[in-house]
Amino acid sequence: MADSYDIVILGGGPGGYVAAIRAAQLGMKTVVVERDQLGGICLNWGCIPTKALLRASEIYHLMHRLGDFGLSADNISFDPARVVARSRAVAKQLSNGVGFLMRKNKITVVMGEGKLAGKGKVAVTKDGKPVADIDAKHIILATGARARSLPGLEPDGKLVWTYKEAMVPSAMPKSLLVVGSGAIGIEFASFYRDMGVEVTVVEVLDRVLPVEDEEISAFARKSFEKQGITIHTGAAVKVLTKGKDNVAAHIETKDKAFDVTVDRVISAVGIVGNVEGIGLEGTGVKVERTHVVADEWLRTGEAGVYAIGDLAGPPWLAHKAMHEGVICVEHIAGVNGVHPLDLRNIPGCTYCRPQVASVGLTEKAARDQGYEVKIGHFPFIANGKAIALGEPEGMVKTVFDGKTGELLGAHMIGAEVTELIQGYTLAKTLETTESELMRTIFPHPTLSEMMHESVLDAYGRALHF
Repeated sequence: MADSYDIVILGGGPGGYVAAIRAAQLGMKTVVVERDQLGGICLNWGCIPTKALLRASEIYHLMHRLGDFGLSADNISFDPARVVARSRAVAKQLSNGVGFLMRKNKITVVMGEGKLAGKGKVAVTKDGKPVADIDAKHIILATGARARSLPGLEPDGKLVWTYKEAMVPSAMPKSLLVVGSGAIGIEFASFYRDMGVEVTVVEVLDRVLPVEDEEISAFARKSFEKQGITIHTGAAVKVLTKGKDNVAAHIETKDKAFDVTVDRVISAVGIVGNVEGIGLEGTGVKVERTHVVADEWLRTGEAGVYAIGDLAGPPWLAHKAMHEGVICVEHIAGVNGVHPLDLRNIPGCTYCRPQVASVGLTEKAARDQGYEVKIGHFPFIANGKAIALGEPEGMVKTVFDGKTGELLGAHMIGAEVTELIQGYTLAKTLETTESELMRTIFPHPTLSEMMHESVLDAYGRALHF
């Protein structure tokens, strides 16, 4: 006889476990089905362990700048095994923390692979053997996504890596090719370059970090190249020829073709949704470009079945998945005041050096949508805290509707901007205007003062630039 629940969630990643917690808070009997590790890719192989690695490379980079601060040290070095071990320990701690949250909220966790098995039914197996049959009034699909593999660039785990292999190198390669310059590719490029690896980045589009504002992308490229990263944009890797312990890549642009030989390759060319093996066949669930189609309340075309997170499409961000989980559950529960997710208010962060963060429309997107824009800028070099920190490289850019004063977008590059962006995200969520931001008092001396100055600059009122 099947166990009966109000909600069953397939996938214990950020979207799934947050949805489960909110459901439990609302008094729903909830079960999570997870095939691998609680916390999903984000906690175990993505957001969290990569930040642990990047923290190590940031410190290593700063150690080589000790002289700038009047300090000195001898024999600066690192142990790759210990760097990786710390990253894995951080991931394990947080994954265990999700398990604690499940127990605290009295949420049942079933380890295994879940599959739709009829209306309101999920069958769970492990290693091909039945584990549980679950009846539920509502089924939330939160199975996430995996790295995209392109023909001829298939990862083999040894010479051609995905993000997983890139996070646990047994030794540092001397040279590395990163295919793709989105957030994942650039973060790995930044980490390995700061650890002393010769890094080449190939991007098929005409600029790095192509989803960011064009000015930010251009600034980032100059910074990366100054660090010694070789960048080829408007370029494609056509063939990988594997040697015994290296890879030769044949790269083509519209003007030329050339070969690059490196120790290792990281493929970072996007992700595809995990839609296979979860019983979508014969249901009303629609799949487009490997992602499940869902409406503003995360409902699929099959009654009682919902989809959240990476499975439901871009932007592929853990915080987007978490908010979708809450919205989905609260709508199911009939909570008053639930609002659909506004994609314009989702911040994006890239933890390279220098960091990049943004929210809302780029300048080009705003102009393309017909806005008469007012643009503000403020450079890190004009900020006292940035200079004191030894971090004078960066910029804050704001985009306003010239008619209404609405903050349309904000774009930042430089030290700690991934922490600063939330100020603009809050302003956008509250529909704050330029006059309200101008009247807001920012503490001194802080990096956040640049956010104020950028707003002032958009209206010709910058005080320190």
